[in-house]
Amino acid sequence: MTTDAALPAGAELAAFDFDPRTRVIYGAGVLSQLGELSQSFGKRAFLVTDKGLKAAGHEEHALAFLQQAGVEVVYFDDVHPNPTTDDVERALQVARDAQVDLIIGLGGGSSMDCAKGVNFLLTNGGKMEDYWGIGKAAKPMLPMIAVPTTAGTGSEAQSFALIANSETHMKMACGDKKAACSVALLDPELTITMPSSVTSVTGIDPVSHAVETYVTTKRNAVSQLYSRQAWKLLATAFPQVLAEPTNLDARGGMLVGAHFAGAAIENSMLGATHALANPLSAHFNLTHGIAIGVMLPHVVRFNAPVVGRLYGDLASEIGLCRSDDPEAPERLAGYLHGLVSSWGLPTDLRACHVSRDLIPTMAAEAAKQWTGTFNPRPCTVDSFQELYECAFDENSTK
Repeated sequence: MTTDAALPAGAELAAFDFDPRTRVIYGAGVLSQLGELSQSFGKRAFLVTDKGLKAAGHEEHALAFLQQAGVEVVYFDDVHPNPTTDDVERALQVARDAQVDLIIGLGGGSSMDCAKGVNFLLTNGGKMEDYWGIGKAAKPMLPMIAVPTTAGTGSEAQSFALIANSETHMKMACGDKKAACSVALLDPELTITMPSSVTSVTGIDPVSHAVETYVTTKRNAVSQLYSRQAWKLLATAFPQVLAEPTNLDARGGMLVGAHFAGAAIENSMLGATHALANPLSAHFNLTHGIAIGVMLPHVVRFNAPVVGRLYGDLASEIGLCRSDDPEAPERLAGYLHGLVSSWGLPTDLRACHVSRDLIPTMAAEAAKQWTGTFNPRPCTVDSFQELYECAFDENSTK
C-alpha cells in the first residue's frame, strides 16, 4: 500500500500474498503438549536453548515432556545472545550425527534463530552466508517447533533467521518459507521467570515491530491487521507486566502481541529503526532492545511527513489524540520516548556510551541494511547520520 490514510469502505485493496505456515497454540501450560506434537513429526528431536533456560528449569520440563512421549532428544543449550555464525556451527556439530527428524527452538529470539540456522545448514549444507537474502534453500527443511520464553522478537512467526557474522557482528537476515516453524507454542507461564530488566529490554522490540510494520512500503491489509492488534495488546499489557510480573493475562497479552507483531514482519518487513540499531549493536555491543528504544521516536518524527495519518491511527488506538490530529506523530513519538524512560532504559546514545566520532561510519552501514529499504520515507546515508545525531543527546528530543 502506498496511500497514507486508511482505505474507505469499498475501496480497492492493494494486492498481497498471505501464506501462513505456522500452527499457533496459545494458553497457560501448553508446553505440556510439546511431546505429543513432536511425536507427530518423528522420533528424534534436536532441542536448541540457552543456559538461562536451563537455570530456570524450562529445559528440564521440555525434556521431560518429550521423553514421556517417547521422543529421543539431542540438545544444545549454549546459545549466546544475538547468535553468530559460530553459534550455529557449534550447534550444527551436535545435530549433524544425530539423525534427527525435527528441531525445537526453546527460548528467546536467539535460540529460535540459532535453531533455524541449524535447519538451513543441516538440510541444505554450506554456511550461513550462503542463505543471506530470501529463498536460497534448494532442498526441503526439517519441521520445527518454536517455544518462545520471552515476549520479544516474534521469531516463531517468521521464516527468517537473524544470524550475525562472527567477524563483523553485522546481522544477516536469512529467509526462506521452508524455514517457517510448523508449530508455535505460546505459553505465558514460561515468561514469568524473566527479570523485570529482561522484560523491559525484550518488550520494546515487539512494540517497535508493531509501529514499524504498520507504515512500511510493503504494508498491506493483512500486515496492518496484525500490526494494529499487536500494538493494542502490547500498549495495554506492558505497563501491567512491569507492575505485576506474575499477571498471567498481561504476560499472555505480551506474548501474543509479540507473535502478532512478528507475523506482521513476515508480511510487511521492517524500517529504518532496525537499520539504525544493527550498527549500534555491532560496534558497541548494545542490546538490541535498548538500541531500538533510543532510535524509534526519532524515526517516527522523521517519517511523519509521509505517514502521519497512519501514526495517527496508532495514537488514537490508545487514546493519545484523534487519528486526524496533525500533532499525532509527535504525540506518538513522545509516548514511545516516555515508555522507554519509564522502564528505566536509556533514551539517548550518549547515555549508551556511543562514540559520536563513529556516527558517519554507522550511518554508512545503516544505509546498507536491508530493513531500511522498506522505510516509508526513503533514507540516505545523510538521513541516517541525521537520525543518529538527533538521538545522541536527550536535549535533541525537545
